[in-house]
Amino acid sequence: MILYTPPHAAREIPVIDLADSFSPELARREAVAWKIHQACRDTGFFYVANHGIPSDVLAAQLDEARRFFAQPLEAKMRIAMAHSPCHRGYDPMRSQTLDVDSPADLKEGFQFARDLAADHPLVVSGVPNHGPNQWPDGLPGFHEQMVDYQARVIALGRHLMRCLALSLELPESYFDAGLAEPMCSVRLLHYPPHPADAGFNQLGAGAHTDWGAITLLLQDDCGGLEVRNSDGVWLRATPIPDTFVVNLGDMVRRWTNNLYQSTLHRVMNNTSGRDRYSVASFFNPEHFTRVECVPTCRPADGEPDYAPCTVGEHIAEMFRLTYGKPAMA
Repeated sequence: MILYTPPHAAREIPVIDLADSFSPELARREAVAWKIHQACRDTGFFYVANHGIPSDVLAAQLDEARRFFAQPLEAKMRIAMAHSPCHRGYDPMRSQTLDVDSPADLKEGFQFARDLAADHPLVVSGVPNHGPNQWPDGLPGFHEQMVDYQARVIALGRHLMRCLALSLELPESYFDAGLAEPMCSVRLLHYPPHPADAGFNQLGAGAHTDWGAITLLLQDDCGGLEVRNSDGVWLRATPIPDTFVVNLGDMVRRWTNNLYQSTLHRVMNNTSGRDRYSVASFFNPEHFTRVECVPTCRPADGEPDYAPCTVGEHIAEMFRLTYGKPAMA
């Protein structure tokens, strides 16, 4: 059993070199896992370098985000999420409120996930948030780039889950059973320069924790992401070329009985004078995967703090809280 100690108040977000996590030598993989363990206890946030996704793929993903959001609003609204039975497509400006006590977020987005045909068993059985994507017309190469990027992020997500297992003194394969067909939503985001009519405490993205397992964020060079440490101080997640910012979601708190952190973060108002773009990939196990305290984090006496649930049950509840309506089928 891993003994609990309070997190340290981090003064910066660590950069973890993943190169040795791909090594055939267990000792090298364990050394990287220990660094992840420390970051997950202190902040729940860390950068990853040498993650295996080429620089040109990352640059192309941000370029396609710029190209998508440069379209006229009318074109984007043709694939608005309101037209999707599974929460895919364009999310207009100010349509999401991540901090329920603040005004709507000053951003627009485009979301896609695994593209499932109408006759796929998960679609036929009506599992929420499973189905076809909506894709824009008139953007040659956009779809191909999105699908390629998603496949690479899924591979990296599986790898990071194995690192996470090792960091918890579990077999590396502990989470594998739920990752054969993982859920992975990729969300392009655009934060325009701060508007003059913004309300009080109206941010690019209000303070929130993420819902699921792990998030991999690709940033441009504008900056704006901030992470709150255990002392309540907001740390800037300054963009570092060719890295992802990785953070844990609320599901990992359930798995680890609060040993690992799911940390409040926000995107501050974009005062750079330029448009800010980022790509957030939300990597989760399969919908029906059971989430309960892992053996190494069970308390010596009594029960864990969280009752078991499924990934799908938790995400549906968080969707309801942030969008003010039930998850779409």
